[in-house]
Amino acid sequence: MHILIIEDEKKTAGFLKKGLTENGFVVDVAHTAEDGLFQVHASDYDLVILDVMLPDKNGWVVFEEMRKGGRHTPVLFLTARDCVEDRVKGLELGADDYLVKPFAFSELLARVRVVLRRPQAQQSTEIKIADLQIDLLKRKVKRGGQQIGLTQKEFVLLTLLAQRSGDALSRTVIAERVWDMNFDSDTNVVDVAIRRLRSKVDDPFAQKLIHTVRGVGYVLEAR
Repeated sequence: MHILIIEDEKKTAGFLKKGLTENGFVVDVAHTAEDGLFQVHASDYDLVILDVMLPDKNGWVVFEEMRKGGRHTPVLFLTARDCVEDRVKGLELGADDYLVKPFAFSELLARVRVVLRRPQAQQSTEIKIADLQIDLLKRKVKRGGQQIGLTQKEFVLLTLLAQRSGDALSRTVIAERVWDMNFDSDTNVVDVAIRRLRSKVDDPFAQKLIHTVRGVGYVLEAR
């Protein structure tokens, strides 16, 4: 996957490039709007991470010029602005996500992966993996045609794992996305939640879907 970061703060841009590169992405960086627009039209990117506060043009203008130029690359806005109006504006323009500084890199990484998977996810309001069915609108789960009762957090946890099926999610990412908390190595909240989820989704069935990835975290996939 090829990502373009348009960010004028060189330290931030370097930090993001290093982290994303370490996670297997090919990353280019632009420090101005004009340079970013040039690169957007010169290459085919899978995602643009776009800072709103740029020195020459703001991110809204860059986004609109991308679209007018025929580039419909997914965009994740990145900005220090933390007001509802700015978030709404970005989403109304058609941005795919909006992340406010400061942020945890693990959250950015999770959002990047979700955005990159989104075209497949938008085809249906249901996720199906083996005999597991998750209805995202009705918030119902079935396995083998059998209804499974989950708490709200269990449903969110299962949905996160299912939307990222095949990807090993660390405890840090899970804790931030499900509980909106920073993971503490002395806290076993994630492991306890996984055990409870397994008791409902996996234990009654021969085929196991939730697997432990030693040294990393957990993954949901049909093996």
